[in-house]
Amino acid sequence: MNQTRVTEFLILGFSETPQLQMLLFPAFLLLYTVALSGNLLIVVVIVSSPALHTPMYFFLVNLAVVDILCTSTILPKLLDSMMADRTISYGGCIVQLFFFTWSMGAELLLFSAMAYDRYVAICWPLRYSAFMDPGVCRLLAMAVWTVSLANTSVNTGLLLRLPFCHSNVVQHFFCEIPPLLKLSCAPTHLNEAMAFTADIILAVGNFSVIMLSYVCIIASVLRIRSAVGKRRAFSTCSSHLLVVTLYYSTVIYTYIRPASRYSLDKDKVVSVIYTSVAPSLNPLIYSLRNTDVKAALRRLFS
Repeated sequence: MNQTRVTEFLILGFSETPQLQMLLFPAFLLLYTVALSGNLLIVVVIVSSPALHTPMYFFLVNLAVVDILCTSTILPKLLDSMMADRTISYGGCIVQLFFFTWSMGAELLLFSAMAYDRYVAICWPLRYSAFMDPGVCRLLAMAVWTVSLANTSVNTGLLLRLPFCHSNVVQHFFCEIPPLLKLSCAPTHLNEAMAFTADIILAVGNFSVIMLSYVCIIASVLRIRSAVGKRRAFSTCSSHLLVVTLYYSTVIYTYIRPASRYSLDKDKVVSVIYTSVAPSLNPLIYSLRNTDVKAALRRLFS
């Protein structure tokens, strides 16, 4: 059967209506500006403040770097497609998918590392410095980046085996595994199985670890007799819980299902949350709800 191999893809985006594009462009430009500047500011503040050189803020720096990587992989091309060129080369699409999948896996693993840090701080306060010394923190961060890199390498490598010849129209606003699998003219069962397995391990597995950590944290906090002590303990976890809930609810909805059940309109809206909204809100949530970060910000700007 004669087949023409796809050399570039057409990013469908959100709408072909010019009026809607004009409304969406400033919204996504604002999200990218807030995400980039907010996360860069978090990195600068923590690195330049010796008082914040603790395990919790070490992982927060890693989270800020992940959010910068995620938004810089997706949003510049999205903004360009809204104003000018909606095409992306085959290589550019694969690179975008690789770095997005890498950042998403790293974010999920980082949430678990941050939950473990809070668990040790609250449930084992006298052993905290021993359990979370700089060497352990660096080892956890290395594991986060290495495991997520291995995950994206496997899934991207399997995608490179597939020929794309049915169509070159990506029914999404960026290159992601589910919409690309729908364009392949070869069986995608192995790709779906590997992606589903990785999502179960990374999403559901890490979510289970986080929930188990917080069950232990809540049980430990409830044993504190002082009301002030309880509020202080819960305040150190509230920001992390808020971010985890926002991120996991959208990721699990999108990925824990076969690619054949991919829904265009619903998944676009949900994807906006974990690619654009969450990275923009993370610096605000962690800075506005954290007195140490606010104090460091005041010192930096003064």
